[in-house]
Amino acid sequence: MSTSKKALFNWSSGKDSALALYKILKNPDFTIECLLTSVNQKYQRISMHGVRVELLEAQAKSLGLPLKVMQIPEMPTMEAYESVMTETLTELKNREITHSVFGDIFLEDLRKYRESQLEKIGFEGVFPLWKIPTRDLIQEFISLGFKTIVVCVNERYLDKSFVGRIIDADFIKDLPENVDVCGENGEFHTFTFDGPIFSEPVHFEIGEIVYRKYEKPKTQESSNTACDTSSSDAFDYGFWYCDLI
Repeated sequence: MSTSKKALFNWSSGKDSALALYKILKNPDFTIECLLTSVNQKYQRISMHGVRVELLEAQAKSLGLPLKVMQIPEMPTMEAYESVMTETLTELKNREITHSVFGDIFLEDLRKYRESQLEKIGFEGVFPLWKIPTRDLIQEFISLGFKTIVVCVNERYLDKSFVGRIIDADFIKDLPENVDVCGENGEFHTFTFDGPIFSEPVHFEIGEIVYRKYEKPKTQESSNTACDTSSSDAFDYGFWYCDLI
């Protein structure tokens, strides 16, 4: 008899993570041992999403899975980020975990980077949503009964009116043509609070909506951040965040 492989799940708290977790939990080849989430060490919020750790913990409790939090500096260099990741994965490898599951959909460079880093530690990457058309994914997500709220939007693509909205048919209809319906290019991020993998809904209240713009690193050395992009105007745009309490 073949035994299932032990895996960790890279949990962002958003919709792609939720749908990928739904699919991998149905795959008998894998057993999910824990959720792994990067948290901004200074603010104790999920990296990029801005969601409070308390709500992340409530998600994990409802999902019935252990949570492993990686504390990341606010603007880490790639070296610092990779050091924390390597230390964390090495620890998990000692628990006989061999696979790392992601909710990525079509970003080839990101997948190659993940697989390259995993290979150094002896892990394999698993991508349950890979190359599935994003319109199909968002329709499946909604039809399965998942509920998710937009917690962050990049003003380069979307204005303030989109943050704090529940993703439904109207939300999809209102998206500009240049925005991927799953936000796979970083256009928006979400917090999933209910669905078939949750034992109960995660309760929250909507707090204030705030604008934040990240300052461009002043030196070339400090510009090598894990949050950076190759785009020359990456720091010209800010983000709208909806605080969930």
